[in-house]
Amino acid sequence: MDRIATGDPTIGDVAAAAGVSIRTVSRVLNDSPKVNAATRDRVRAAIATLDFRPSQRGRALATGRSYLLGIVHSDRNALVLDSVQRGVGREATRRGYEVVSHSVALETGTDPEADVLAFARRARVDGVMLLPPVADLPDLAPALRDAGVPAVALSSVPIDGYGAVILSQERRAAADVAAHLLALGHRRIAMVTGPANTRSAAERRAGFIEGLASGGVTLMAEREGDYGLASGLAAGRSLLAERDQPSAIFAANDVMAAGLLKATHEQGIGVPDRLSVVGFDGSLLADMLIPSLTTVERPFGAMAEGAARLLADLIEARPLSPLDIPPLRLRIAESTGSVP
Repeated sequence: MDRIATGDPTIGDVAAAAGVSIRTVSRVLNDSPKVNAATRDRVRAAIATLDFRPSQRGRALATGRSYLLGIVHSDRNALVLDSVQRGVGREATRRGYEVVSHSVALETGTDPEADVLAFARRARVDGVMLLPPVADLPDLAPALRDAGVPAVALSSVPIDGYGAVILSQERRAAADVAAHLLALGHRRIAMVTGPANTRSAAERRAGFIEGLASGGVTLMAEREGDYGLASGLAAGRSLLAERDQPSAIFAANDVMAAGLLKATHEQGIGVPDRLSVVGFDGSLLADMLIPSLTTVERPFGAMAEGAARLLADLIEARPLSPLDIPPLRLRIAESTGSVP
């Protein structure tokens, strides 16, 4: 390879440097199996030497694909979305895709399934990755399948109809929270749940109640939140106003747990001296709070990266890649302690 192109190298420069045809370079760029290993290595070496970057528009015209992956969500938690988008972005970059994000407003009374389909058509994405609770919509998986849109979902429960589902064992993790509080001697235990109409909230509540029951304890009180800070603050004020106050409260996400801590600060209740607080998500927020929050750590980045890998496999009609995603785990910090 003795030719070095001046300016921005073209696919023709790569072909000349590797001693192959432009068609062969195109096949290597599109991972075609029609190129033998030695030729493929030669072309890739030329690409690296010339620092060639294929035109996304040209690839799209050649393959009939847009090389865009869609992320569809309704999450207001910027810390969670940041981890998800970074994870998807890592895999998208490796596979030669760009990422487009779309937020669905589930609470406005519009047709969310139609909204997602309209986004897929409008953005011309090759496939979509769906986050809960959008992924849990009962008619969405068959609608995407009928429209020919490859789709991968993240969910706390198995869902039929998607090309693949990345499962998050949230019921088991919530049971681990219960076991931790019971081991610290707590028996007066309350919970701030997520929205009752979401599967993630139902799984976390069920797992926590099951975990308490295994120790012979029942949930003394609960308040429903919406995964937002204000709902955690309101729930905390309400629970701490009870005549028989809990000694521990489990909030179904870190943001509501932050609201709980704000309520304890208002009322001069020490954490964990008088009250233990646990969150769920393991986001950066948990380390920013004072005291630092005991929480269930969800590997958002790894889950999203794995979902993007499976989505690209589906789009490219490849066998689905094996994934090694770490499980959810309880991360013990300063906000939990022995019962007063």
